[in-house]
Amino acid sequence: MLILIITTAVALLASSLADRRKTLEGLKKSYKMFLGILPMLLNVLILVSIALYLVPKETLAKWLGANSGPAGYAIAAVIGSIALIPGFVAFPLAAMLLKSGVGYAVAAVFITTLMMVGILTLPLEIKFFGRKAALMRNGLSLAGALLIGLLMRVFM
Repeated sequence: MLILIITTAVALLASSLADRRKTLEGLKKSYKMFLGILPMLLNVLILVSIALYLVPKETLAKWLGANSGPAGYAIAAVIGSIALIPGFVAFPLAAMLLKSGVGYAVAAVFITTLMMVGILTLPLEIKFFGRKAALMRNGLSLAGALLIGLLMRVFM
């Protein structure tokens, strides 16, 4: 984290030396963007925190833990395929799940399906790309997510 902060500070300084006005404009835009996504980020984190509080760790570990087996992968894949959570929320969410006893492989399936499979957006995708392409893309993405989960289980 320290390396990221130092790199950001150096890049900001270099940008400021190159063109102070553009740097300030960029900072203002990024601040507005941050304020725009903050409510969504907080809402998702609050809802997930409440859900993690209400669901006992033993239950979470049983259904999504390292020893949950195929059921854990299936549950993670279904939830990830249906959820409409942006990537910047998905990774903190995955960290919270890992701390609650969810296995790495299951978290990988969840994150991968969240990013690559879109059940709720499928009708729109069919409209623009056609049924065959949309179903093939989502099917291959789901298979890829499950393969990633299996590989994570082997190597973690």
